[in-house]
Amino acid sequence: MSAVSYLDLLRLTLPEIVIVLGALAALSLDLLAMRQSRLAVRWRAGAAVACISCVGAIVLLLVRPEQASLSDGMLVVTPLTQLVQAVLIVFTILTVLLSVCSTFTHHVGEYLAVILFATAAMMLLVSTQNLLMVFAALELLSLSLYILTAFNKRSRQSAEAALKYFLFGGMSAAFLLFGISLLYGFSGSINLVEIAAAIQAQPATPMLAIAMVMTVTGFGFKVAAAPFHLWAPDAYQGAPTPSAAFIASSSKVSSFFVFAVVMVTGLAAGVGSGGWHGHGAGWVPVLTMVAALSMLLGNLAALVQSSVRRLLAYSAIGHAGYMLLGILPHNAPSLRALLYYVITYALAAIGAFGVLAALEDEGVDRLEDFAGLYRRAPLLSCCMLIFLLSLAGIPPLAGFFAKFSIFSSALAVRSEDPGLLWLVVLAIAMSAVSLYYYLKVLKQIYVCEPSAEVGAIRSRGAARAAVGVIALLVVLLGCFPNLLLGWIDGAMRAMPH
Repeated sequence: MSAVSYLDLLRLTLPEIVIVLGALAALSLDLLAMRQSRLAVRWRAGAAVACISCVGAIVLLLVRPEQASLSDGMLVVTPLTQLVQAVLIVFTILTVLLSVCSTFTHHVGEYLAVILFATAAMMLLVSTQNLLMVFAALELLSLSLYILTAFNKRSRQSAEAALKYFLFGGMSAAFLLFGISLLYGFSGSINLVEIAAAIQAQPATPMLAIAMVMTVTGFGFKVAAAPFHLWAPDAYQGAPTPSAAFIASSSKVSSFFVFAVVMVTGLAAGVGSGGWHGHGAGWVPVLTMVAALSMLLGNLAALVQSSVRRLLAYSAIGHAGYMLLGILPHNAPSLRALLYYVITYALAAIGAFGVLAALEDEGVDRLEDFAGLYRRAPLLSCCMLIFLLSLAGIPPLAGFFAKFSIFSSALAVRSEDPGLLWLVVLAIAMSAVSLYYYLKVLKQIYVCEPSAEVGAIRSRGAARAAVGVIALLVVLLGCFPNLLLGWIDGAMRAMPH
C-alpha cells in the first residue's frame, strides 16, 4: 500500500478514529483524574467526553467524501453507509445518556470505553464488503457486548447471561467462519462482488449450499433469529439496563445491515425460491424458514413472560422475523423498507429499555411492578405507551409505517415469488398476537391499581430526558415517515449502480 493510500485510509476512517480517541479519553479521565470523585460526577464527566467524541464523529461523517473504496472492498464508503453510521452514533449517545447516574458499576471509564469501542466496530462493520473485515468487526463488536452484558459484577444473573452469550457467540463465530472459508474455496475471493460473480459463472455445488447455510446460521445468532436465539432472553434480562438497550438497538441495526449486504451483494446469484409450493435451492428458502420460526416462537413465547425484559427479548426475536422479510425480496425497495424498520424498531426498543433504566432504582421489571405506574410516573408511562404501541404497529406511530412498508415490499414481488404471500399473512397474524402481550403491560400501567404503600417515583433526569426525546422521534417518524425515508432514498439514489 502506497503512502497516498495510507493517507486516504486515515482520512476515510477519521470518524472511527475520533470514536476510539473518545473512548481512550473517557478511560484516561476517569482513571487518572476523577477516581476519587463522587460516582455521579464521574458519570457526567465521562458521558460528556463520550458524547463530544460522538458529535465530532458525526461532523466528520458529514464532511467525508461520499464515495470511496479501498483495498479490495476492505473499506467502502457510500452515502448509505454514512447514514447507517450516523444512526449508530446517535444510538450510542442515547445509550450514554441512559447510563448517566447509574449505580450498577463503579468502573465508569471502562464501561464508556467499551461502548465506544463497540460503536467503532459497528461503524467498520457496515462500511465493508470484505468477508475478512466483516468477521473481524463482528468479533470486536461481540467481545464488547459480552463485556457490557457482564458489567454488573454484583449480579449473578449478569454473569450467567454473559457466559451464555459468550458461548453461543463463539459457536456462531465458528459457523460464520466455516461458511466464509467455503465461500473462499468456491470463489477464490473474500470480496463480496467477486464472490457474486463466481457464483453466477459456476454451477451450484453442495459446497456452496453448505456455505450458504453456515452463513445464514452465523448471522442468525447475531440477529437473535430463531432457532439461534437462545442467548437473547438471558442477555436482555441479566445485562445492566443500558447495556441491554445498546444490544437491542445499535447491534440490531448494524447486524441486520451487514446481513442484508452479504446476502444481497455476495450471494445474489444463489437466491432460490421461498414459495409455499415451490421451494428452489438457494438461501431464500432457508431464510424463509428462519423468518417464520422467529415470528412464531418469539411472539408465542412472549405471551407467557412475567418479566418485561424477557418479554422484550422474545418480542425482539419476533421482530427479527419481520425484518428478514426485508432481505428475502433482495431488491432496493426491500432494503429501503428494512432500513426504516430496523431503525424505528431500535428507537422504540431503546426507548422501552430507557423507561426501565429510569425505573431501575425502584426494582421495576415484573409485570405486577408496573401496576398503577401512570399515577407514580406519568411521563414515563406515556412514553412506554408510545414505545409499546409502536412495536405493535399501531398508527400513527413509526412502527405502523415500518410494518406496512416491509410487508408491502414483500408483496411487491408476488409475480416473481408468489409464495412470499404466506409469510406476509403469518407476519400480520403474529403482529396481532404481539398486540395482546404489549397490552398486558399497558393494562398494568393504566388499569391496575398500585399497592397502597408505594409512592411517587423519582426517576433519573438524564434518562427521563432521553426517553422523552426518543418518544418524540417515534411519533414524528410515524406521522412524517419521509423525514427518515427521504434521507434513505437520497442515500440510495447517490450510490453507484
